[in-house]
Amino acid sequence: MDDTILKIRGLKTQFFTSKGVVPAVDGVDVTVRAGEAVGLVGESGCGKSMTAMSVMQLLQHPGRVVEGEIWLKDRNLLELSKREMCDVRGNEISMIFQEPMTSLNPVFTIGKQVMEAVRQHQDVSKEEAKKIAIDIFRRIGIPEPEKRFYSYPHQLSGGLRQRVMIGMAMVCNPSLMICDEPTTALDVTIEAQILYLIKEMQKEKGTAVIMITHNLGVVAESCDYVYVMYAGKIMEEASVFEIFENPTHPYTYGLLNSIPKTTEVKDHLFTIRGLVPNLLSLPKGCRFCTRCDKAMQICTEYEPDLYDIGDGHKVRCFLANKEVMESGK
Repeated sequence: MDDTILKIRGLKTQFFTSKGVVPAVDGVDVTVRAGEAVGLVGESGCGKSMTAMSVMQLLQHPGRVVEGEIWLKDRNLLELSKREMCDVRGNEISMIFQEPMTSLNPVFTIGKQVMEAVRQHQDVSKEEAKKIAIDIFRRIGIPEPEKRFYSYPHQLSGGLRQRVMIGMAMVCNPSLMICDEPTTALDVTIEAQILYLIKEMQKEKGTAVIMITHNLGVVAESCDYVYVMYAGKIMEEASVFEIFENPTHPYTYGLLNSIPKTTEVKDHLFTIRGLVPNLLSLPKGCRFCTRCDKAMQICTEYEPDLYDIGDGHKVRCFLANKEVMESGK
């Protein structure tokens, strides 16, 4: 039995600007199965959020999907009408945005906003929707849910606002929940609570999760499988254990080494040299070659494929290609 919830194949999302075409997402493949938590990792601007916005079809002009397929179970989302896509958002796929203060409407109470999400997708009365909203507030740990129902977003702390966003995302029991930097700007204690809450909701309902983050600590805590993105492409993918135990792409290795270790005392922290390339003028060959300490001549001339090195571990690097290494190029 196929338990695949989301299957992205050859996704290309581009922004058509006056200075040229920006390939924000360039040929990305992602698979998410029921009950699985998948991480999208990388520096800012690597295409993580654009991949999510493409799935939700929330791209703003001048961006659009130009190629690929996005399958939610047995339906290609790119073939749905706007009305059909509205039925999917919040019902089958929900999204938690990274800044709840800008995602929640400041002029409506949080209770009314959650009720609206319920009534959009469920045939219930206002009273029933109110009961559902208060119940979800109780389940996600909002104190005094009946009282908080009438609170406005500015009357809540950052942690409580993020809990409201999680409640809104989970209230219709979606098959897939996309979390875009859900713990940004939260202190470590609240971050741990939010991640625990997402994990509990996932376990309770069997919801699949896409966790978009640059924080590898969040990935280690919450993900089963990881995709490492750079300049619009997948550079490495593997189980979370394999990524941390056997990072193969120089970029992944650099990201992991950039994490400060409290057990080691060093004069300087490790950094990946250089800057993320401008997507309007990408380097020839591998997109990471200008920052890579292991770059070879072939890296500056040709773009590597995503090589399978076994057990589902894939790497976009010539170092992973035995034929290239044996030829000595």
